[in-house]
Amino acid sequence: MTTITATVHPVDERLPTPRLAALGFQHVLVMYAGAIAVPLIVGRALKLSPSEVALLISADLFCCGIVTLIQSFGVTQWFGIRMPVMMGVTFAAVGPMLAIAASTPGLDGARTLFGSIIASGIIGILIAPLASRMLRYFPPVVTGTIITVIGATLMRVGIGWAMGGPPFLAKIADPVFLQAVADAKAAGTAIPAGPAPMIANPSYAALDNLAIAIFVLAVIMLIAKFGRGFVANISVLLGIVVGGVVAAALGKMSFAKVAAAPWFDVVVPFHFGMPLFDPALILTMVLVMIVSFIESTGMFLALSDLTDRKLTPQNLTAGLRTDGLGTVIGGIFNTFPYTSFSQNVGLVGVTGVKSRFVCVAAGIILIVLGMIPKMASLVESLPLFVLGGAGLVMFGMVAATGIRILAAVDFKGNRNNLYIVAVAISAGMIPMAAPDWAQHMPHALHPLLESGILLTTVCAVLLNLFFNGARGTVEEAVQAAMQAEGGH
Repeated sequence: MTTITATVHPVDERLPTPRLAALGFQHVLVMYAGAIAVPLIVGRALKLSPSEVALLISADLFCCGIVTLIQSFGVTQWFGIRMPVMMGVTFAAVGPMLAIAASTPGLDGARTLFGSIIASGIIGILIAPLASRMLRYFPPVVTGTIITVIGATLMRVGIGWAMGGPPFLAKIADPVFLQAVADAKAAGTAIPAGPAPMIANPSYAALDNLAIAIFVLAVIMLIAKFGRGFVANISVLLGIVVGGVVAAALGKMSFAKVAAAPWFDVVVPFHFGMPLFDPALILTMVLVMIVSFIESTGMFLALSDLTDRKLTPQNLTAGLRTDGLGTVIGGIFNTFPYTSFSQNVGLVGVTGVKSRFVCVAAGIILIVLGMIPKMASLVESLPLFVLGGAGLVMFGMVAATGIRILAAVDFKGNRNNLYIVAVAISAGMIPMAAPDWAQHMPHALHPLLESGILLTTVCAVLLNLFFNGARGTVEEAVQAAMQAEGGH
């Protein structure tokens, strides 16, 4: 009598709980630096209080966990690609969100932002089945250009962190003059003629702070060169940890907010109030969703090759639909649009463990971390210059990824590709070089016009249609998306 034993695919293998927890924690560490970056950037752009920025970090980790669970474990036939996928906030959304924050800061800006995210996520769920048809509009010349500008936009943030803040903080009103004005008012005498002279801000680009930023950068480079496997994959996170320890030892980091934060708290929906919906901003975030779909498609196909599991059109649609659902969940719980994290795809290759239940375990860990406010407050308390050293690497790698994709584009046989890249990148630089360029245009269009990423996306897609038509193959677009490791 012959006994037939069913073979479990490595993706569906259930490992012992201790090993699942250890491998899941590895995935969390690999994605952690990228996961906390976006809440820090957007929260401070919205001019939220430190406690509110910490809440954004907690909410982001919490939602990362929920969406990772849905994507890797699966919920009905409609949601979840059921592969080892870690979900995190897409860097493609940062530029548009910064534009929204600049036009409407504060709580109203947060409510408007989250309303746009929720609506774009719903639209993303509806258009997910059409994503494969959109791939032809995103050949390597378009994808590479967009990711390069995403990196350039983020590098401005990283450099600002290293300096200790945005460029407008470089000069401050002369404290001596301000004190003279205050003394004159108190004495009832003539107030010195203004305006107040501007002097160099001693805390902006302070040499000791810059030295720590450079030290963090050096630590990351050393780990990247001499570290192996998993250690090399978390070089950015280790650099931040070492930089934080040095800053604390030098008395440049306060733990008062960490001490005041509770150990446990539940992330609640609509913390900032009911969302506001603006049609122009919704359109802006829908464009981000489409770019996110292209990124995710590449990651899913890379995982399919890595795990030897065939990716059917139905699986792909379920995975992209989960991107949309994750974005809706993110907006409800006060956080941002989600996509698959490419660093974790690389970790699957490094460890050789293909089980999706490792990512299920990682999702549970992230949910728990999202309910520990002290962790979020600790991250929020990190000095900007510590984050700056890491940001130069993290965001610069995004731009480098775009350049790598463009390196495979045929510029010699098709010189029109040069025009596509030249004009699209130039359009993306406009908001950085001339921040007020749209001041005479309708205010409703500012979030679109002030986002270099969206300007580049629109220009690259339209110019590619003009010069090359829609003749790009799905295979070319997929290959470009699969190269986009680090471009989330």
